[in-house]
Amino acid sequence: MRFRKELVGTATIPVILEVLRRGENYGYEIARAVNVESDGALEWQEGTLYPALHKMEKGGLIASREGVSPNGRKRKYYRITEAGLALLERQKTEWASFVGAINRLIGERGT
Repeated sequence: MRFRKELVGTATIPVILEVLRRGENYGYEIARAVNVESDGALEWQEGTLYPALHKMEKGGLIASREGVSPNGRKRKYYRITEAGLALLERQKTEWASFVGAINRLIGERGT
């Protein structure tokens, strides 16, 4: 199932933070993790990911460093900050409450 752009947009920050909570990573691999773990439902492209990464870095939620991949290519590696971890925990709680409320309203009782 494909989700509307507006719906995916609201999940971008917590999804990126969750991927980075697991460890430092670079853009392509972040997008790949999201695509694979969502079974393709959140098929992210660079146009979705990089503006969010830049905004999050500017906001202090993530930090970056320049590095070199095993094949010699320059890469920018991102990691979550303490502020990012704190926001992620708040957003996880908020998302769980939100999904529960929506499910109650539309009649999905088993979730």
